[in-house]
Amino acid sequence: RPWDSSLWVTSDDRVRGGASQSHLFVINPEKARFYGHLDTTTLGGAGFASQHSLGVLDWDLSDYEGGIVVAVAKADGKRYALTLKDEIPPRRGDGRAEAGISWEAEFEVVQDGSSFDFKNVYLPWSAFKPTYRGRPKPDAAPLDLAHVKRVGLMMRSFFGTQEGDFSIDIHAIAAVSEAPDGGDDD
Repeated sequence: RPWDSSLWVTSDDRVRGGASQSHLFVINPEKARFYGHLDTTTLGGAGFASQHSLGVLDWDLSDYEGGIVVAVAKADGKRYALTLKDEIPPRRGDGRAEAGISWEAEFEVVQDGSSFDFKNVYLPWSAFKPTYRGRPKPDAAPLDLAHVKRVGLMMRSFFGTQEGDFSIDIHAIAAVSEAPDGGDDD
């Protein structure tokens, strides 16, 4: 499916008083850039900037036994997270989204100075860990792959370990039945 920025929504730490910002820019139908600025000063070392799918997807990924492949075209060497949600909490009384459990798989692509057309980053299902507001949630129910409601890209501070401008160009995010040949096992 081609990239379409109207199908993505911003969810940055500004919802909690932070100053981080993210954007999803479609370079062409086959490539999008997730970029922005991660501020960790305002919230005392914490911070996140993310884009997630619009609405409720209700994808059934249970037939894909392998996991997810992120086909990266260009990267800055920072650590990102691909997020999945199998449940969308109801909105709060003030209309804002309630926090819920996210399943995060972290990855980074270090570009060694040579150019590459793309690099596959393979994220097996076992790489997706439950978190609540960025912290591990070990007592969460298992990820329900038959009912994936949302997918997202996130840049976060990992509690003060990274900050500043970020940018990654992505060709595709796809579920796979098995680990791809030549894919990274990040």
